[in-house]
Amino acid sequence: MHTPSDLDPGRTLLIRLGIVLLLFGLLIGLLWLDREGLKDHSDGHMSFSDVVYFTMVTVTTVGYGDIVPVTPRARMIDALVVTPVRIFIWIIFLGTAYQLALRKFTEVFRMAKLQSNLDQHVVVCGFGHTGYSAVKELLAKGTNPEHIVVIDPRDDRVRTAVELGIVALKGDATQEGLLQHAAFLSQAKAVIIASGRDDTNALILLTVRNLNSRCRVIVSAKEEENVKLFRQGGAQTIISPATYGGYMLAAAVDQQYLADYLEDFLTAGGQVNIVEKKVEGVDIGKTTQDLQPDVLLRVYRQGTILSPWEFQNGQRLESGDVMLLFRPVKDDKPQS
Repeated sequence: MHTPSDLDPGRTLLIRLGIVLLLFGLLIGLLWLDREGLKDHSDGHMSFSDVVYFTMVTVTTVGYGDIVPVTPRARMIDALVVTPVRIFIWIIFLGTAYQLALRKFTEVFRMAKLQSNLDQHVVVCGFGHTGYSAVKELLAKGTNPEHIVVIDPRDDRVRTAVELGIVALKGDATQEGLLQHAAFLSQAKAVIIASGRDDTNALILLTVRNLNSRCRVIVSAKEEENVKLFRQGGAQTIISPATYGGYMLAAAVDQQYLADYLEDFLTAGGQVNIVEKKVEGVDIGKTTQDLQPDVLLRVYRQGTILSPWEFQNGQRLESGDVMLLFRPVKDDKPQS
């Protein structure tokens, strides 16, 4: 079920035009039935075309004066029926002008201002359930709404994104022009591709990689068999919601709390905080004990994965390593 705000401008215009025509039709019918109360100064005869003409010039407040109401009932109809309808129709006209012109200009100006500040931003291609969840989590983790750009072909999704305060573009994310000139892809830090179809995701991935070979690309894969294709296409990370959902379901069969705990790892509102950090500066040469209270979970070094147990034998962190750390969540509550 659609609310009025869910309707596209074209459909809204048609509905309002239909209402105006219906009101004109009702007035023409009413004045035709009471045509004896109207007087035509040109020929003294009221035809149907005269009634239509009188209705139009009266509602539009032109009022040439060649046809006038002469009976008390006709004047009451003009005062109590025609005048309120005239006001209502003008409200419809003004509201439509605002929505289709002024509001559009305001929105374009706002988007242009936001786009001018885009740099190292995140582009989200597709704002269905997956894209929406990703954006909500980015916002929860502190990402500036003005540094997120959403691209989706559906009006209702674009409006939902705008309501979140982010830059939203209606269009096809496979089009180079939209990505390059509207979403400023060349300056993007990362691209999340979640159109809902693997074939569309593949086209978007190829387009993104053609425009920007440096940014990080994360793709949502519906079919596990397409993960390899996405990786060959240049995606650094491929997420298969169905596969991960299956893992969570299987884990919940015999373990009551594991699924909740794993969810804490991923969401900003959880009680578990896992961070990825590059080893540089003062971290070079540290051991696992030096990292406390953080707990080392894994180290990525030149394409290899080192477990925390390998650091218990005197192994030290080196420049260029990437750590995954379990970091205690700070309690911001005041101490009693």
